[in-house]
Amino acid sequence: MITHFDLVNNKFLKRDKKTNIIHFYNITDEERETIINKYNIDEHSINSCLDADEVPRLEIEKDNINLIWKIPTTLKVGDKTSFDVISAGFFIRGSKLIIITSDKFPYVKDKFFIKKNTIYDIIIFFQYSTIKHFIEHLKAIKLISRSLQKKINESMDNEYLLNMFDLSEILIYYLDSINGNKSVLLKFYSFLKNENISYNEAFLKDLLNETDQASKQAEIYSQIFAGLMDARGTIVNNNMNLLIKNLTVINIIFLPLNLIASMGGMSEFSMMTQGIPWPISYSLFTLGMIIIGWITLVIINKSSSKK
Repeated sequence: MITHFDLVNNKFLKRDKKTNIIHFYNITDEERETIINKYNIDEHSINSCLDADEVPRLEIEKDNINLIWKIPTTLKVGDKTSFDVISAGFFIRGSKLIIITSDKFPYVKDKFFIKKNTIYDIIIFFQYSTIKHFIEHLKAIKLISRSLQKKINESMDNEYLLNMFDLSEILIYYLDSINGNKSVLLKFYSFLKNENISYNEAFLKDLLNETDQASKQAEIYSQIFAGLMDARGTIVNNNMNLLIKNLTVINIIFLPLNLIASMGGMSEFSMMTQGIPWPISYSLFTLGMIIIGWITLVIINKSSSKK
C-alpha cells in the first residue's frame, strides 16, 4: 500500500495526489520494484524495514540518507495485552521522505508542533513520537506488573508468574530497541551538526535527553523485574505450601475421629447405648467427636508455634 501525506496546520493529512512524504506498508511485489527503481532504495534496506529483529542504523551516501529505527506498535489492552517492536525505515531522497514499515505507521495522527518543518524536522518528530510511545508503554508495563503482583500473592499456580516472565522479556527487547535508537539518534545529530543543515537543534537535544531517560527507565524496570522474579516464585511456592499445610491439618484432625468411628462401628455403639434414647446418644457421640477434634487442633497449633 502507498499513502501520501502532507503537513498542513501542524497535522499530517492524507492526500490523493503525490507529495514529498510517502509511506509504503504491506508492500506488494510491484511496489517493491517501484521503491528500488524509482527511489533507489536497495533490496537489503527494504527487507531491513520489514524485519522486526533488524538492528537500528544510520547510513549516509552522498545526498541519500537511510535510517532504520525501532518503533513500538500500538498498545493493545485486553485479555491479551500486546507489546511489540517493529522496524521502520526513513529514507531521504532529495526533498522526498520515504517511510517503509510492515504495517500502517502508528504516529501520523500525532500533532506536529516543531516550528521548523524541514524534511529533517519531520524525521525528528517521528523519533520523538517513538520515544513518547516507548515511555507510555513502560508506564503500562509498570501498572500491569503491579496488578500481576497482587494476583501472584493470592495465586497458587504459575499462570501469573509466566505473565511476569513475558513482561520481563518485553522489557529486554524495549531496552535493546531504545539503546539502538539512541545510538542512531546521536549519529544523526552529529551528521546534521557537521553538515550545517537547518533543523531544530534545541528540540533534538531535548529528544536526546528523553531517549536517555527512557533507556534508564527501561533498564531500572528490567533490573527490578529480574531481582524480584525469584521472590515472586517463592511467593507462589509459599502459597502452595500453606495450602498443603492446611490440608494436612484437616487430615490429622479427622484421623482419630475416623479411627474411633471405625473401631466402634454403628452396631456396637447401638448395643452400648441400649438404655439411652438414640437422639441423646448420637448427640453425645457427636459432641465427643467435636471435642476430640478441637483438642487435636489445639495440640497441632501448639506444636507448630514451638517450631
